[in-house]
Order: sequence, then structure tokens, then C-alpha cells
Amino acid sequence: MIKQNQKWLNLLNLLSDALLTFLSWFLACWIRYDLMKGTVNVDFAGSKYVLILTAYCLCIVVFYYMLQIYSPKRYKRAGNEAMPILFANAVCTLALTAVFYLIRSVDVSRLAIFQFYLISSGLVVLKHLAERVFLHFIRRSGFNLKHIVVVGCGNLAQQYAKNVSENPQMGFCIDGYVSDRTNAALGEKLGPYENLGRILQERDVDELVIALDANNEQLMKQIIYAANKEGVRVSIIPTYNSFIPMNPSIDVIGDSSLIDLSACPLDNIVMAGLKRLMDILGSSLALLLLSPVMVAVAIGVKLSSPGPVFFVQERVGRNKKIFKMLKFRSMRMNNRQETGWSTAADPRKTAFGSFIRKTSIDELPQLFNVLFGQMSLVGPRPEVPYHVNHFKEEIPQYLVRQQVRPGMTGWAQINGLRGDTSIEERVRYDLWYINHWTLRLDVEILLKTALGGFMNQEKVGIRR
Repeated sequence: MIKQNQKWLNLLNLLSDALLTFLSWFLACWIRYDLMKGTVNVDFAGSKYVLILTAYCLCIVVFYYMLQIYSPKRYKRAGNEAMPILFANAVCTLALTAVFYLIRSVDVSRLAIFQFYLISSGLVVLKHLAERVFLHFIRRSGFNLKHIVVVGCGNLAQQYAKNVSENPQMGFCIDGYVSDRTNAALGEKLGPYENLGRILQERDVDELVIALDANNEQLMKQIIYAANKEGVRVSIIPTYNSFIPMNPSIDVIGDSSLIDLSACPLDNIVMAGLKRLMDILGSSLALLLLSPVMVAVAIGVKLSSPGPVFFVQERVGRNKKIFKMLKFRSMRMNNRQETGWSTAADPRKTAFGSFIRKTSIDELPQLFNVLFGQMSLVGPRPEVPYHVNHFKEEIPQYLVRQQVRPGMTGWAQINGLRGDTSIEERVRYDLWYINHWTLRLDVEILLKTALGGFMNQEKVGIRR
């Protein structure tokens, strides 16, 4: 029943997206040429434009399908659905602009095309958001549920049951569990492992979730055989579940399936390209707007003490590559820049240096590092090689941070983890950011940084 409903929902989604896109064109033209009083000698409702628009709508829904917009939404976050829609619309709108250029349709203004992109993207995203809200409501009300039987009753099974109960909007209903042991926390026991085949025959089960402990993994073959015999979908929670990333990647070599435990969202070339594009545009704009401030700070640094304007220090970047990170110099010239620790009352700091460190203005030259691709606007803060070599021996997964470009600001920093704070906690926040990355999260971090997260509350510790 779930599968049949999903097919009809996908068809309805596809048709409604195409219709909203189609209507968006006429709405954009009406705004541009009627409300804004533009002059045009072309009938945009004519057969030629209707044909082009129909082809565009067909292309856009095919693109949506390729980007898995119409796959089940139970596991998807709203932000992860909106970004592919905006990306697909941007690509197809550029293609539409090229078509208008090729057919010499000079009467179609660039403003009208841009308005079409905004309107069509906005309407489709809002429609999918409304669909998500509606589905969450009916699932919370007990409808459109996916009935689950759990195999196992250990820690993995308990954790899964807890996660399901905490997310009723996802629409999962655990009918019971199958095990040779009893665990009242999991609800109704349906029977021992040997009775699984009969249990699946008697019940209308949508999915079987295998959550066996390591000492019962020898039962895996017979359990999967019983599920396949009854045509029931199977999902497995492996015993090494805690090591699997949010979006694991699976490669196949012959009969061997390899789970990439280091996979992250930025392994996707499209997502990585969007983040890099945001870095280039953001750093370029910031350098343009902040150039008067940076000139003034450079003069202040030069007047505060003898020495260069910039403090250049080696840091470890993406894939453990060393790069030269730029900062405005805030201390008098000294010999401890590679491994030295700084304090709130560090005698090496100048009065002007204390000010620019307190406000993080000394970090502004790193916009050049971002523009040149050595850093990102958002990411784990880069460390000097000395501390990287030290921390990697003490903190598990420390070097996982080097999978992405280091950032001027990050998830750990806006949550107060800078200055004299736990390195382990910073790493935990950095790894969460890497595994849960979205453009929306980057924008959120940048906004929180701009609204106060740039203030440095350092006391005693390593300056980052």
C-alpha cells in the first residue's frame, strides 16, 4: 500500500511541479511587462513560447527526478530538498536563456527571466515544504505509517526504537520485535528467530529492520532468506553503526561491497562546487566592502610597533597540505610564532593588537586565503603543523577535519569553542559539521558570526 501511494504521490508531485513552473512564466511576464510597465511587441502566450515552455517544464521535472527530488521524504531534511531544486532551476534557466539567444528572441528581458527563476523556484520549494508539513501532520495523526518489525533486542534495537519514537513525523510504526530473549522496552515480542518466516506470513509488514548484536550475526543469512521469501524489504543496522557517517558511500569490487566510513556530503562534486562558488563570491564581495577597514587596520598595525603588517604562519589545510595563512600582526616581533601560546594578558601583544584580536579583525586577511582556495568561509579552524602532529596522537579522528578546507569561522566557534576550551569538544563539533554539511548550515554559521560570533572571548590557550 505504501509503495502504491508513493507512486501516485510522485506522479502528482511531477505534474504539479510542471504546472507551477508553466504558470510561473506567465506570472513573471505579467509582473515585468504589466505591473512594471515594460514595452514588448511579442505575445508570450503564443505557440512558439508555449512550445518552448512546455519543453522546459519537461526538462525540469526530468532534472528533478535525476536529483531524487521525488524519492521518499521520510529520511530527508527540508534543506536537503530545497537546494537541489534551486540548483536544477538555475541550470535550466541558464539553458532557457541560451535558447532565447539562439532564436534571436530579443524582446525577452533578462529581468523577466530572472523573475521567472525566482517565482518558479519559490513556488516549487513552497509546494514541497507544504507537502512535507501535510505528511508530517497525517503521520502524527496515525495515517500513512510504515509498519516495521525489528529483529533483535539488544542495544542497537533499543536505540532504533528510541529514535523512531522521537520522530513520529517520519511515520514509522514498530509492530514488535523478534528475538530469543525478552526486552520490555521494545514492546510486543512476536516470537523467536526460528518463527520469523511464519510471523512475516501472518503480518502486513512494510520493512524488516535487522538490529542483531555481534554474538547473533550468524543468524543473518536465515533472517534475510525469510524476508526475501515473503517479499519484505530489509534494512540492517550494523554492529559498527556508530562509525558510519551520515551519508555513507558504498563501492563494489566484484562480490565485495565496501562502505566508505570517511564519506561526507562535500564528496558530492555539485555540493562542493556550490560551496566553492559561495566562497569565491563571498570573499570577493567582503574584500570589496571591507577594503577601507583593512587599509585602516594595516596603518594601525604599522604605527603600533615595528615590523610587517601581516603575520604569516604555516597552517595545515585540506588533505593535510601546508599553506601560508594571513592575519594582521597583533604582537611585537618574537620567536615563538610556530608553537607559542597566547594569553589574554600576553605581554607580546600591542594595545592595537589586543583590539583587533578581541574583535577578530585580525582575521580579515584570511579572505585572500579563501579567494585563493586555501580556506573556506566556513569550516574547522586550521592548526599549525606542530599542534596537528600533537593532537592526532591524542584525539581519535582528529585528522578527519582535514577532509574539507579549513574555515574563517565554524560550527565550533559559534558555539563558544574558541580560546581556552576543550580540543576534544571542538573536534566533535567539527566532525558534526563535516557529516551534516549543507549550504543552509554555512549561511546560518555566517549570519551568527556576523551577529556577534566574531567577538573573541579568549582567556588562556592556543590562539586560533
